[in-house]
Parts: sequence; structure tokens; C-alpha cells
Amino acid sequence: MDDRSENHDIEVEGGNNAYERKISGILDDGSVGFQQPLLARNRKNTTSQIAIVGANTCPIESLDYEIFENDLFKQDWRSRKKIEILQYTILKWALAFLIGLSTGLVGFLNNLAVENIAGFKLLLTGNLMLKEKYFQAFFAFAGCNLILATAAASLCAFIAPAAAGSGIPEVKAYLNGIDAYSILAPSTLFVKIFGSIFGVAAGFVVGKEGPMVHTGACIANLLGQGGSRKYKLTWKWLRFFKNDRDRRDLITCGAAAGVAAAFRAPVGGVLFALEEAASWWRSALLWRTFFTTAVVAVVLRSLIELCRSGRCGLFGKGGLIMFDVNSGPVLYSTPDLLAVVFLGVVGGVLGSLYNYLVDKVLRTYALINERGPGFKVMLVMAVSILSSCCAFGLPWLSPCTPCPFGTEGKCPSVGRAGIYKSFQCPPNHYNDLSSLLLNTNDDAIRSLFTSRSENEFQISTLAIFFFFVYFLGIITYGIAIPSGLFIPVILAGASYGRLVGRLLGPVSQLDVGLFSLLGAASFLGGTMRMTVSLCVILLELTNNLLMLPLVMLVLLISKTVADCFNKGVYDQIVTMKGLPYMEDHAEPYMRNLVAKDVVAGPLLSFSRVEKVGVIWQALKMTSHNGFPVIDEPPFTEASELCGIALRSHLLVLLQGKRFSKQKTTFGSQILRSYKARDFAKAGLGKGLKIEDLVISGEEMEMYVDLHPITNTSPYTVLETLSLAKAAILFRQLGLRHLCVVPKTPGRPPIVGILTRHDFMPEHVLGLYPHIDPLK
Repeated sequence: MDDRSENHDIEVEGGNNAYERKISGILDDGSVGFQQPLLARNRKNTTSQIAIVGANTCPIESLDYEIFENDLFKQDWRSRKKIEILQYTILKWALAFLIGLSTGLVGFLNNLAVENIAGFKLLLTGNLMLKEKYFQAFFAFAGCNLILATAAASLCAFIAPAAAGSGIPEVKAYLNGIDAYSILAPSTLFVKIFGSIFGVAAGFVVGKEGPMVHTGACIANLLGQGGSRKYKLTWKWLRFFKNDRDRRDLITCGAAAGVAAAFRAPVGGVLFALEEAASWWRSALLWRTFFTTAVVAVVLRSLIELCRSGRCGLFGKGGLIMFDVNSGPVLYSTPDLLAVVFLGVVGGVLGSLYNYLVDKVLRTYALINERGPGFKVMLVMAVSILSSCCAFGLPWLSPCTPCPFGTEGKCPSVGRAGIYKSFQCPPNHYNDLSSLLLNTNDDAIRSLFTSRSENEFQISTLAIFFFFVYFLGIITYGIAIPSGLFIPVILAGASYGRLVGRLLGPVSQLDVGLFSLLGAASFLGGTMRMTVSLCVILLELTNNLLMLPLVMLVLLISKTVADCFNKGVYDQIVTMKGLPYMEDHAEPYMRNLVAKDVVAGPLLSFSRVEKVGVIWQALKMTSHNGFPVIDEPPFTEASELCGIALRSHLLVLLQGKRFSKQKTTFGSQILRSYKARDFAKAGLGKGLKIEDLVISGEEMEMYVDLHPITNTSPYTVLETLSLAKAAILFRQLGLRHLCVVPKTPGRPPIVGILTRHDFMPEHVLGLYPHIDPLK
């Protein structure tokens, strides 16, 4: 569960909220007052404690990114020798190397499998078409797609529902401090890899680039926690990172490595992690992330060189996206700049519309997916059949085109991948629409980005392909397969850009390949709202720095236009899933409130030396994950805040049964009995629970000293601090608990605790419905 459970039956008096119960969040029948959020009918997102993972509602928990400085931590830090510090430093870099190596290898094998599986399917279909066995060709094409789609859907539906979708919203939420069930589990990694292979090879309008980000994060998590006990994959020498802070750094490296492996863009991967994924950054992490992506680049380069000799089957040059737009000089004039501005504006409008439609489709699919795994698989099968019918049927609308001069032996492409597909055409002719639809996504993008000839694709072909990719990409995203949005958006943007280039050809100096690239950039900016990272990724893909000014201009315009309508697609999905994401800015209405307006009180706190029965009862009756610890007489002259004790640490302390019959301090005995590693963070759902404890009635009357496990240096703010400032502080420091202390003396030493939930719009506006959210 989240950091605190809270009952929303609040009596508001003069702007201050009060609870009638001492232990908040417990209703009269002992249940917790939550409603499941989002996506289904008759649901209201009134709390951030439940989120959608896969298609199921699951409890979530915040992560402890703050360094928890208690006596055990300080003792462990002081006792470390120089050789141990050196080992820790070396191990961090070794793990960064392993993440890069593993992600690069997975990215290569992923592309190898997709190119060969899809290549076999397309060759089989092409050979039957050459023999004019059209119905057999369709059934072979649709049948292969249906088998692959069913395999991908079955993996997602029955093994790891969290692997569905791109995974970027979940990784983004994790790096923001949200831990949802199984989003980085080994089973999710397994399904993400194989489900992505089957889904992309099945001909869906999806990409494997988004899932690669999730894959890299899962690999980093697996290495960081020393393997998996559940699957008997454990490495004791790697278990040095049992804390959320180090795991966060490793997962940031993994996300960057995923982008680098997907696009062969190491610098773009670092900037993607910085701009889109990570909520917290520092210079040391920048170096380590850059090292990880450099390893990915070297690994991919080495493996692709092995395939140039033809030993990788149909993989050819590697299958990984690398576009050669135009190596000549890029010259442009005022009409060209106006054309680029037009591309940016239209790309922003289309991108915002894309996000709006994706939102509606996801909400509709949720009604189907929540019925069970069988319905998920049937939905995937229905979309697969629709995709196959469109991909095979639409080329019949396109006329045959004579092969261009100088393409003898290359046109039409028979028995291999190529831009000139014969389909039903006679010799020396090709069907340009089938060259886009009956091809792998990577080859279709290469065909659109090519600058060899302006007339390789007719205007009608580009228009049909744009509408096909645009709407089928929307329909496909949200079904139970690993699916990325990068490739569908690039395909739609490239076809739209090339179409504009054909129409503006008489008045523009820019070639159609460059228009295609700028169209893809405008569409990416309009949907994902990234600028710097997308710009660098596109430049690394095309290997042409001369296009930098135009790409920058079109990205800035498309993002600005799209921001006028809605948020980026990943931000929308995070909101739809109910993940309590902390934005990097405060909402306007927060400036009208102060910290004490949203905290729950009175608090449930512990004394420094507390009775075991009191702690046990508090843990049993609440789901709080943080408890204030108060120093009281006779240990101090007056009551003062000692710090915060975590629920997980209290459970370990109670399990160890280091109790005393006298109410005296005996922290030194506890320090000798425990090590810091005894309180190391377990995986979600794997730590101790209150039900695991067996405490006798005699032990209930004994006492335990909480000082050794109490964070004696928690972040505190005055109760009169602006809620907007508190939200920014909470996010930038990566906190889980923020103590609110009184401004005037003579009162209890703590007013309340701010957690992530207290900053959520649903909670704040629920307390004060009269506040205008925009002011």
C-alpha cells in the first residue's frame, strides 16, 4: 500500500481539516476507505493507492529514494574500510557495463528474431503471389500473423500482464518514486522480450523501441537486486544494492540503454533518460549512464559486423534502424522555412489528436481487458485479423507502376526485402503501396526516408498509408501485447511529411526524403512532447548534422502547438493508470494553500521507548509506512521530534525480539545485535508482514528502543509553508515523507506528515472543492 491510508470523510472548518478518529483511514467496519481508480465505468479516482498494472488494479507503494540516516546506517558508514568503498565504486561501474552488455545483446537478438520471423512470413506470401495463388497467400499471411499475435497475447495475458504496452510510463513512474507490483519482475522481462518479438513480427502497427526501454530497466533491476530467488537466479556477489536509491540509478542506466539499443543512438539514450524518464539527476549518474550507452553502441556495432557476411539469415544489415536521408548539402530558403513551420503546426495538431484518440481507445479496451485473460487474447486476435485484411487488401487499390530507370535487377524485389514489391503486378512493374504495407516497419521507414526518386510513391499511396498507420496504430495500442509508439508515430509522420513534400515540390528546394524526416519529427514532438532527446535521436539515426536547425525548429513548433490541447501521450497514460506521479511544477491552486491544510491529524506517533503491544497494534490497524518518533520526558526535558521510523524497519525490530522489561534506553544493545544489511529493502511484496510476527502476551507488555532505527534527520517544513513550495521540495529531493512542524512553541512537536498522496489533485481538490484548479 501507499505511505498512509486516509479516510476522506473530512469535516472542514475554516480551512482546517480534522479527523474524528485517531488512526486515519480506518472505517467503522475496520476496512480501508478506497475506491478503485480509472478506466472502468462507475470508478472514481479518489485515491492514489490503487493503480492499473496490466489490466488489473494493484496496490502501489512509494519508494525510499531519500537516504535514511539512522544510527545503524551511520554505524555501517563509519565501519566501512577504504577497500570496501573501492569495491562498491567498482561494482557500480561493473553493473553499468553489464547492463549495457546485456541490453545491447537483447536488442540485437530481438531484431535478429523479428527480421527472420517476419522475413520468412513475407517471403512465403510473396512466393505465393508470384504463383498467382492469391487466396493461399492471404491465408498464409493472415494465419502467420494470427499465430504470432496469439502467442504474444497469451504471454501477456497469462504470465505477465504488466508487460503489455510500451512500459515507458511505468519506468517513468518508478523513477518518480512509485513502485507498482511486478512492473520490473523477471517474468515481465521474459514476456517483454518474447512478446515484443512475436507482436512486431505479427505485422501489428507497433514498435519494439518502447518495450526496449522497459526491457533495459528490467535487466537493470534484476542485476541490481542480485537476481531472483523465485526463479533460483541469485548472485550473492551482486547483492550490494538493496536500497531504492542505488536501484533507481541502475534503472535510469537501463532505460537509457534501452533507447540506445533500439535506435543505435547512445547520446539520444542519455538525453531521453534525462528529459523524459528520470525525475532526479546528478552529474555522477550522467557519467555512468553515458558509459552504459557507449557499451551498448560498441556491442551492437560488433554484432552487426558479424551479420554483414550473411550468417544471420534474413537479418541483412542488422535490421536496426539506420536511415540515410541525404548526404548532400541541405540548402533552404524562406519558402522552405514556411513549409517547415507548416509541418510543425500540422504535426502538433495531429499529434494532440492522436493522444486524444489513444486515451479514448485505452478506456474502451479496459472494459474488455478487465473481463479476464481470454477476452484480452480475443481482442488481440480481432485486431490481428483487421490488420492483416487491411495490409493485404489495400494494395489492390494501388495501380502498378513501371520500375524506375536504372533499377534493373532490383525492381521488383523478389525473394528479398526491398522497396519494389511486385504483389499482383506484371514483370518490370511494382506496387508501391504493398512495398510499405507488406514489409517490416524498419524497411517501410527506410523506403519513406529514401531520396533516390521523388516518384517512387504516388500521392494517393502516401495518403492511404498515412490513414492506415494513423488509425490502426491508435486501435492497436492498448491491446495485450508489448507495443511501442515510436515506430507507428514515425511511420505516420514520415508518410505525411513525404506527402507534403510531393505537394510542395514545385516551390521547395528540400527533397522528399528530408520532408519525410521532418514530418516524423513533427509527429514525434506532437505526441511525446520531447525536444532535445528526439532531436539527437533523429540526427543519430540519419547521421546528418546539417539538418539540425530544421529538426529543432519543427520539434519546437509541434510541441508548442500540441501543448495547447493536451499532455504528452506518456503523461496521459500515467494519469489513466492512476499512478500518483509528482510533476516538476506545482499546480496553480497550491499557492492558495499551506502545508497544514492537507495533512491528516491527529497523528499516530510512537515514543522513543515504546511498548511492543502499542507498536504491534498500530501496525495491524493501519497501513502507514512512516511513523513519527517523539522524545518525551524523562528522556528529554520537553517533547521534541526525534525522527521517523519506517514500517519495514519496525517489523524487523519486532521480529528480532530485542525487548526490555524496563522502560529504559538500550539502543547500544540493538546496535550490537543488528547490522544495516538486516534492514535492507526487499522486493515489493517480499518483505515482512505483520501477519508473519508471533509475539506472546508477555512480550506485548515489554518495551523496545526505536532510536537506532529512527531517521533522526528527516526533512521538515513549517505548517505555514506554501503547498506549492512543499510539492516542489518533495519532488526535487525524492522524498517519501515530509514532516510538518508547528510554527509556534508550546504545541506537539509535529503537526503531520506529507506524503505523495497529499499532493495529488484528487485529494487536494476533494478537501477543498470550492478552489478553482486553474487559479
